[in-house]
Amino acid sequence: MNAASSPESSAETNPEPNRSYSTTVSATAPEPEEALGPDLRAGLALWRELMRLSWRQSKVRCVTVIGALILDTCAIALIGVSLRAIVSGSVHHTTSAVIVGALGAALAYTVNQCIGEIGGMMRIELAEVVAMHQIVPEVRRGAIGIETVDHLERSAYLDRLTLVENNAWGIVDSAWAAVESVGFIARLALTLGLLGSVSPLLFLILGASAIPVLFERRGRMGVKAAEIARSADRRLQRDLFELAVSAAAGKELRVSGAGPELVRRQRAAADRAEGIWIRARIRSAIWAAAGWCLFSLCFVSGLAVVVRSAADNPGRIGDIVLTVTVGTQLRMIVEQAVRRSADTGGYTRVLRPFRWLRRYRDHQYALAGPGLHPPTRLSSGITFDNVTFSYPGTDRRAVRDLTVHLPAGSVVAVVGEYGSGKTTLVKLVTKLYRPDRGRILVDDVDLADVDTPAWRSVTSAAFQDFGRYHTSFAEAVGFGDVSAIDDIARIEQAVSDADADALVRRLPDGLNTRLGRQFGGVEVSEGQWQKIALARASMRPAPLLFVLDEPTASLDAPSEHAIFERYMRRAREIAEHSGGITLVVSHRFSTVAGADLILVMEGGQLAECGTHEQLLAANARYAALYSLQATAYAN
Repeated sequence: MNAASSPESSAETNPEPNRSYSTTVSATAPEPEEALGPDLRAGLALWRELMRLSWRQSKVRCVTVIGALILDTCAIALIGVSLRAIVSGSVHHTTSAVIVGALGAALAYTVNQCIGEIGGMMRIELAEVVAMHQIVPEVRRGAIGIETVDHLERSAYLDRLTLVENNAWGIVDSAWAAVESVGFIARLALTLGLLGSVSPLLFLILGASAIPVLFERRGRMGVKAAEIARSADRRLQRDLFELAVSAAAGKELRVSGAGPELVRRQRAAADRAEGIWIRARIRSAIWAAAGWCLFSLCFVSGLAVVVRSAADNPGRIGDIVLTVTVGTQLRMIVEQAVRRSADTGGYTRVLRPFRWLRRYRDHQYALAGPGLHPPTRLSSGITFDNVTFSYPGTDRRAVRDLTVHLPAGSVVAVVGEYGSGKTTLVKLVTKLYRPDRGRILVDDVDLADVDTPAWRSVTSAAFQDFGRYHTSFAEAVGFGDVSAIDDIARIEQAVSDADADALVRRLPDGLNTRLGRQFGGVEVSEGQWQKIALARASMRPAPLLFVLDEPTASLDAPSEHAIFERYMRRAREIAEHSGGITLVVSHRFSTVAGADLILVMEGGQLAECGTHEQLLAANARYAALYSLQATAYAN
């Protein structure tokens, strides 16, 4: 990988820096998350969408949750009225009032305990199901569906992706928290109506009930900020843990003795994340406690007014019972309302990143060109026209003012030292990144205007940082062309093209052998993984672009020689069938001498280009590096 591919700081909040895909297409960035603000309409629209998803997922659960909320609201008022009827009936010796009150209280308590519990369980199950089947797949499709890969190297994107993935349940529950908040407000109004029927002075409790809400809100602001602040450390902690327990890194960690240091860093990241969270929760708890203390003081003052009134009128003893009962319920209702409203507000820590990811995805989709089909056969070739590119988060230009023509049907080698821009060139022509300036033309058509999935369907590539698929050998190769993943003849031909026949013969179950010990398969060496990657890249028989990015970096010298001989022959076959270009990236000069065109990259710029003989005759950069490597190998 080039040194220029480092991600930017997590402090970056703008989803996409201003850049243009070509000289005529502007890629204006969407507004950053902090600028979204409390967009009420957007929030309500998202909640409506979540409720529709919940309804489609399970109508029975939705009806049960809403029905339980309504019944529970009625039960709260019925408890207070029934207890007042019991006390008043006892004072006035009215048996019927006592019986009716007792039955009402029994029914209300039953509904309050059982129905509310059932509704809560149904709500949790529904939120989990919708999150698992709707929200998480949408987020993952968005991450995979963006045609470039720079978002996967940005901490601003990855932090939000991690947060949403780990809290997808909360996104769905935020809609139900809003619904329940409305229900609790209705309970609050009904309860206050009962208190007002005892004494208008008790309406003052309504104002007091707002105190905990305001104080809780103040505490939530700190918790929300802490959740974002600790995302980077949580992701670092997870990555270090996965590295520490991976088989690939395990050998090196044990030999070098770096294991304890890795554990120390993982523990430090965990402590930082936990410290941020604990401090925020403590401050939030202090605000909440202060709010409840003030509310309790106001409530006790109101109760004293009712007690004094009943002391002068024994017939109003029932009002004391009603006030105490409903007042106690009021405290619980306010607490529930505050909690669910806190959930509603607190879920913004997930909802805003979720909306940010959606906006980023939609912005990236909007940058796509008109979706032209690539040619069925290259006639002219591929042209880089004054192309400049810098990786996100850095001012260093990985490729600068690159202008060169790659003729159709040619074998083009790209050489240079590490960090010279070789792999970046490959990433640009495969549309993994968009140029900051300039154009890439395919038969005189701007690559930006070509449909990306269609372009990649006529492209094959073996990258330097290849994938290791822990599945069967046949599938690991067949992934190179999913439409032919079950075509054993094509897979066998690809294996042969990659000089991997001997490897298949040594496996216990041949093509059906599962790879990787992680899932009970066979572990293969790094060089064997690279041969599998080369076979995967050979699945498409006649691509317009065939990329080999350091294809033999993990192979020994005999295997390297055999591979290049095979792929030079295959390159000629591709040229004959489709006019396709074979693009070989290598730092070993001896392996590319047979290329039709050699590009020498230095500091992101094209230093030289020509055939092997022309470049040696020029006696410049290529000749010096070639001679240096030849001497080193000879010694």
